[in-house]
Amino acid sequence: MRYLSTRGHPDRRRFCDILLEGLAPDGGLYLPEQYPKVDAATLAKWRGLPYAELAFEILSLYIDDIPSFDLKGICARTYTAEVFGSDEIVPLRELEDGVYLEALSNGPTLAFKDMAMQLLGNLFEYELGRRGEQLNILGATSGDTGSAAEYAMRGKKGVRVFMTSPDGRMSPFQQAQMFSLQDANIHNIAISGVFDDCQDIVKAVSNDLAFKRKYKIGTVNSINWARLLAQVVYYFAGYFQATSDNDKQVSFTVPSGNFGNVCAGHVARMMGLPIRTLVVATNENDVLDEFFRTGVYRVRSAADTHETSSPSMDISKASNFERFVFDLVGRDAARTRALFAGELGSAGRFDLSADPVFAGAATRFGFVSSRSTHADRLATIRDTDKRFATLIDTHTADGLKAAREHLVPGVPMIVLETALPIKFAETIVEALGHEPDRPARFEGIEALPKRVVKLPADAEAVKAYIAQNCD
Repeated sequence: MRYLSTRGHPDRRRFCDILLEGLAPDGGLYLPEQYPKVDAATLAKWRGLPYAELAFEILSLYIDDIPSFDLKGICARTYTAEVFGSDEIVPLRELEDGVYLEALSNGPTLAFKDMAMQLLGNLFEYELGRRGEQLNILGATSGDTGSAAEYAMRGKKGVRVFMTSPDGRMSPFQQAQMFSLQDANIHNIAISGVFDDCQDIVKAVSNDLAFKRKYKIGTVNSINWARLLAQVVYYFAGYFQATSDNDKQVSFTVPSGNFGNVCAGHVARMMGLPIRTLVVATNENDVLDEFFRTGVYRVRSAADTHETSSPSMDISKASNFERFVFDLVGRDAARTRALFAGELGSAGRFDLSADPVFAGAATRFGFVSSRSTHADRLATIRDTDKRFATLIDTHTADGLKAAREHLVPGVPMIVLETALPIKFAETIVEALGHEPDRPARFEGIEALPKRVVKLPADAEAVKAYIAQNCD
């Protein structure tokens, strides 16, 4: 299996090379040269497999430069009931007729990011040990990616983490999860700005090839193909739990900010998983909803990026969206480069509304979208608690609201649950008048000493900080 850049760089890379690299040298994102196809016989063989074995089967289709025995061991060490709370790893429950919640937030940091990050930590440690190298991970988080990455990488040999986040824009619980870590290989950087500023810094540093090579810069953001690949697994796991045979279609609703989570669903669908519809659920930062409704992709400025009660989706520049657009335009790398490096860079937008390919987003690739507001998520949280005695977080509430707008009789709708409610306690109190349950291991976390440095929204300042802590 070889990987190419969405922007046409001539090199073809193997999995372990792009695992440690992140962005392609031309600023594009890596994708496989072709998606492996899964037939009915293979689906039948996979149905009923334990999650770790299912992960191994799917990852094996994309990873041929790690011996099977080693890859199987990595999956077995990653996906355990001890780490994720149950043998199912991602248990599915029917909330109401035809609507299901797939629990992805039972890992160490109570968010779906653990599903991929725990695997990524083990892959990094394995490959760095095999090469005798070190890696400095630079990441950006709007809330959950940072803590998931840090908990996965803390104490890992050969790995340092430099995690940027928008200063003051995460919930107190999210900040405490990250900033209370005292491990020497973990560095938290609060950036004066919004998440998109953090993401721009990560891309700017990754595009400085000399600095990237000197300091061995890698990434754990969903621009890293390995992380997105790990997320493909739970689409298959959800499908098998919601159906009794492989003749049935399902739909998924995915709360979406950076487009990584739902892009994994796109990959699963391209592989042959019987997905009818992928519902992209956004909050007030609705750049993705606007595209799927109109064909116009228009990024917002920092001043126009709303601070909302589902903060992990307070994103107006969805970095993984380029992967989907590459497929949408027929894998035309020159066209993709012109859209993202050209029009988006110069005008802050591109418009595919008059292009025949745009209709394919819905008809060929199954995408639809919806938007939710603060009032919507409060109402959904209250309704779900009252009718089903189920407490959901703010992002999952956005997803559930969107799911109900796109139900098709006879087609199970699986809503990907994204975090436990305790991470957004302030909004839960506003909705229900009481605090959500808190796992015992996180009691008093907000009062712990913090280890964080504040820097301006400037790539050079971040590079200087990395150099200072690596030399």
